[in-house]
Amino acid sequence: MAAIDVRDLRKTFKVQKNREGLKGAFLDLFRREYNEVAAVKDITFQIPQGEICGYIGENGAGKSTTIKMLTGILVPTSGHISVAGFVPHAEREKFVQHIGVVFGQRSQLWWDIGVIESFELLRKVYRVPQAAYKKRLDELIERLQLQDLLNRPVRKLSLGQRMRCELVAALLHNPSIVFLDEPTIGLDIVVKSEIRDFLRDMNREYGTTILLTTHDLQDIEALCSRVIMLDDGQIIYDGGLEELKNRWGTGREVLFQFGTATKLERLHALTGALPVVWTAENDLNAKVWIPLDIGVSEVLGQVVGKTDITDIKIIETNTDDIVRSIYQSGSAEKMVDGETHSREGAVVHV
Repeated sequence: MAAIDVRDLRKTFKVQKNREGLKGAFLDLFRREYNEVAAVKDITFQIPQGEICGYIGENGAGKSTTIKMLTGILVPTSGHISVAGFVPHAEREKFVQHIGVVFGQRSQLWWDIGVIESFELLRKVYRVPQAAYKKRLDELIERLQLQDLLNRPVRKLSLGQRMRCELVAALLHNPSIVFLDEPTIGLDIVVKSEIRDFLRDMNREYGTTILLTTHDLQDIEALCSRVIMLDDGQIIYDGGLEELKNRWGTGREVLFQFGTATKLERLHALTGALPVVWTAENDLNAKVWIPLDIGVSEVLGQVVGKTDITDIKIIETNTDDIVRSIYQSGSAEKMVDGETHSREGAVVHV
């Protein structure tokens, strides 16, 4: 059984239609008219136990609405949801014992009391036995280095300190599934790295299923082997991260540093039979763009040994660049035109 099973999930909202002018405003007082807006449009996907899955899309794509339905905050308009074997909105009291939730811009800690007091209150909310609570808390405090923060009021914590405490709060009852909505938003690079390492270790040690929603695609690259991409309430891609790179990446770049002056004309001559593009800052530094259907080794084979190379650096197209180019070029709309099936009924639009 999948940890998360979503089939034909739909959520629509009624939005008041405001008529123009004074007469329109007067009519709205007595007889309001509404438009129906679909935020999530019949999406289907399954996430097996133990997977870390990235859930991405632009603002307004439907990510947060999906997460709220998966956590029982919103009731779906139609479709089927099963999370840890429960229907979230219908079995909320039992269901919350099995999930952890971190919203990057909302806190589940009490603002004016010490961190440890918030943890104790959450222990009672989740009905965690004292012995299990102490063992779990000690482990989390050690792993996230919270020893010096336990007696501070939450309002006196920095954003990075608070986010580490939020993670502990979400994991005190050892949930099997964790929903993370922008968990690294606003954090500096060091804290982001610490949180990513922690999440990776937790998944490896406990088999915790993680659904990660983020605008920071470095989170996705660091943690996820699979990504689901949303656009206008529809899934436009569901598959492996490497497959996404291979399908939508434009190519790779290789930076060369030379010990002696090497003219661009010489490099063009060496790789003339290959469809690559050379650029150079000066005679000692050059960059070559290689399309995905050409192996890097083919290019290196033409250059290494025939020039005085002191350093080589290979730069792969990153996920951030790919996703940005998909949306900026309008490719997201093209992806919706056709569809193929993948991953137990999930849809990949290509």
